[in-house]
Amino acid sequence: METYVDAISETPHGVTLALDVTTGAKRSLFPAGYNEWRQSIRCHVAAPAIGGRANRAIIDLLAKTFEVPRGNVTIVAGYASSSKVVSIAGLSRSRALECLKRSNT
Repeated sequence: METYVDAISETPHGVTLALDVTTGAKRSLFPAGYNEWRQSIRCHVAAPAIGGRANRAIIDLLAKTFEVPRGNVTIVAGYASSSKVVSIAGLSRSRALECLKRSNT
């Protein structure tokens, strides 16, 4: 069974997630697995990595998955990289894990 525990850190304002992103995928999918080596959650977005489109798609996908407003989701590291750290305000670690488990079934 896949585990996402190591990819999620609780902060005073919410959580941060370590992501391993694939852009230009056939379809957007989150979670798309777990990268044990990077200890990150895989995320596939259909949008290309041009002009910030993929980053906007990631924010939309995470906001939908975790049922939070788009404004609560911020890319805090790796803006131009496939390895990203994303902050989600107002979300607890336990709620994040619950949403991931529900999305994975």
